Amino acid sequence: VQLQASGGGSVQPGGSLRLSCAASGVIVRLNAVGWYRQAPGQQRELVAGITSGGITSYGDSVKGRFTISKDNAKNTVYLQMNSLKPEDTAVYYCTVEDSGSKLYWGQGTQVTVSS
Repeated sequence: VQLQASGGGSVQPGGSLRLSCAASGVIVRLNAVGWYRQAPGQQRELVAGITSGGITSYGDSVKGRFTISKDNAKNTVYLQMNSLKPEDTAVYYCTVEDSGSKLYWGQGTQVTVSS
């Protein structure tokens, strides 16, 4: 299983970014996928998740601003991030949980929100 995350970068507060995670070796349509983030000196936290059935969940700090989705045809997971705040600055990781409950991690992409 390989997860290739992209789309990170630097943006001003209030801006938007869309992260992508291209999966290989696993079918995102059949598995739960998610995004985590880790800021310097902090623990990794769940940002958003989507089940194989399409049920989404979000961390309290991003509700109403972030949207997780997946394109089954492209086997890719997305995280649309709007109204970004400096506290959203972190390395973002995509994940896929297979049918055996094993969690796979992507390599991470840096998001920096600063004026």
